[in-house]
Amino acid sequence: MPDDDMTSIVQRIARQALATYRSPPRPGEEAGTTYLENHNKLRSLMTEVRAADLKLVPRGADSCCPGAHAPAYVRGVPPVTYMHICETHHFSMGVFLLKTGASIPLHDHPGMHGMLKVMYGKVRITCFDRADPVLRSSGEYTDESGPCVLSPDRDNLHQIDAVDGPTAFLDILAPPYDPDVGRDCRYYRVLPETEVKQAELKEKEVWLLEVSQPPEFWCGGEPYPGPEVCL
Repeated sequence: MPDDDMTSIVQRIARQALATYRSPPRPGEEAGTTYLENHNKLRSLMTEVRAADLKLVPRGADSCCPGAHAPAYVRGVPPVTYMHICETHHFSMGVFLLKTGASIPLHDHPGMHGMLKVMYGKVRITCFDRADPVLRSSGEYTDESGPCVLSPDRDNLHQIDAVDGPTAFLDILAPPYDPDVGRDCRYYRVLPETEVKQAELKEKEVWLLEVSQPPEFWCGGEPYPGPEVCL
């Protein structure tokens, strides 16, 4: 195994994700010392990684979303694409690329942990808690921001919107989605009578309604150009 000085940061992130999520705390369970130490190491690596480390080239608004203001899906182009990097029984890792004006609708991560780091562009992430119908936070993230973190109990439902142009983010989910064992992605909308304004976000109780996958959203695929990851 190469020394860390010779190992890509993507490989180091994958190794640390495996160490972190081998035995994560279950929903409602308090995290132990070993998990917290590993989780902090993973957050540090995710804070450090940059687009160039994954050989990602920031895309201009025109190349990602040709046409003046019409959304990409109108022309049959997926609004979101995914680059698969690696997947084990314990976690999956890949890159999501959002075109100008695209959104990943409000969705959940049943029983899952996760970490998201912007590679380029800017996203707005609106997070909800599952145990109580609470709008926990809403913030904007760039490549200079630290990672956005979710757990089975905190910020488990979120919506991700591209802001002011195309964007890309590195995404880790643990364990991966698996409909066969109940980890399917479900979509929601905020009921109109409980919609809130930006100034009222903190700990605001809302009601969410499960809905079908919105017709304007779908995810395509494209090759990952960065360093190979071996686990």
